[in-house]
Amino acid sequence: METQAHSEQKPDIPTEIDEWLAYQKELDGWLPITSSRNAKWWYSAFHNVTAMVGAGVLSLPYAMSNLGWGPGVVIMILSWIITLYTLWQMVQMHEMIPGKRFDRYHELGQYAFGEKLGLYIVVPQQLICEVGVDIVYMVTGGKSLKQIRTLACKNCKPIKTTYFIMIFASVHFVLSHLPNFNSISGVSLAAAVMSLSYSTIAWAASAHKGVQADVDYSYAATKTSDTIFNFFTALGDVAFAYAGHNVVLEIQATIPSTPEKPSKGPMWRGVVVAYIAVAMCYFPVAFVGYYVFGNNVQDNILFSLEKPTWLIIAANAFVVIHVIGSYQIYAVPVFDMIEFVLVKKLHFKPTRYLRFISRTTYVAFTMFVAITFPFFGGLLGFFGGFAFSPTTYFLPCIMWLAVYKPKKFGWSWCANWICIVLGTLLMILSPIGGMRNIILQAKKYSFHS
Repeated sequence: METQAHSEQKPDIPTEIDEWLAYQKELDGWLPITSSRNAKWWYSAFHNVTAMVGAGVLSLPYAMSNLGWGPGVVIMILSWIITLYTLWQMVQMHEMIPGKRFDRYHELGQYAFGEKLGLYIVVPQQLICEVGVDIVYMVTGGKSLKQIRTLACKNCKPIKTTYFIMIFASVHFVLSHLPNFNSISGVSLAAAVMSLSYSTIAWAASAHKGVQADVDYSYAATKTSDTIFNFFTALGDVAFAYAGHNVVLEIQATIPSTPEKPSKGPMWRGVVVAYIAVAMCYFPVAFVGYYVFGNNVQDNILFSLEKPTWLIIAANAFVVIHVIGSYQIYAVPVFDMIEFVLVKKLHFKPTRYLRFISRTTYVAFTMFVAITFPFFGGLLGFFGGFAFSPTTYFLPCIMWLAVYKPKKFGWSWCANWICIVLGTLLMILSPIGGMRNIILQAKKYSFHS
């Protein structure tokens, strides 16, 4: 009887573990990265296009003029291959442990390097990239709006860039309150289409204009030292152009996954489509733009294409729409980090008011920095070299070696070490050129311009 009575006793429910799991599930259902997991493969395609093909594509002809034909073509194509390979690695590592998904870049870093070290390695670099890109896009959006007005109304009284940045920011004060990645899919799709549109305008209008009579493909700098530093700066421009890896795992987290149909299948399909679109944007703009204008090309190819005016206005409008989408793509992981810290670490309740205040504050912060430092893009060439190169070119390779431990001197081991060496060189050299640019142009910088 005693045995029977003992067997009929049930454990206390809910247990602490059950409560913790329920809380974790509730938190995952609220945070923007994990709240919606019903994305299709084509969502990953246009999210990745929006994240990668930024307005930096318009500076690629200028980068080519500092690299030269031989090195420029090699670096552009090699960067495309290396970053596609490291992107494949991240897609594969997202679910390398059965039943576990690494939904955020820093979670993968923590698994590869340890709980604390992984955070210290990944989070600062990821934040530099994401917050830095958002600030740059604030400036880019404001300047493109200003360019549209200047071209459309050439006799109008000039208006400070500050006001155009504020107009651009007003859009984000609204869009930033969309809860998650899937809710901004329409914005992201429009942005991806616009990136293809203005890239096509840039290279097609250049081709139509024809090779200039005084075209010169030699390095513009007269001193050897200037040529070398300009070369380093151009490496940073290329690294910035391929900096889409910081949001890859967060995008993959929105795709449903089962043991039979893991998310890496549809995610990789979307990545391949995205990289084909990247090639269609980057290579024609870089090579045709440089072929037509040579070393006289400006740092924004649209400025070299002065006519027809209506086409340049259209291209700038497309840039504005695209950077609206890109801003949101890079902002969502930052919102996720902020909201996680507020709820998990500081014990705020996950409410709409908390989300409204935190996201509005973030948009206001990026707007303020963009207004105060409208030359922030020049600074990012320096800081970006430290963050864009590792997170895109070689940090996934280090994680792959740490986790999978491939055979020494095997294909995988060699490929990863080649990427690590090249990425490290890029990380060291590009900030040197960026720092020199800051020193040379410091006199031209004006706050609140």
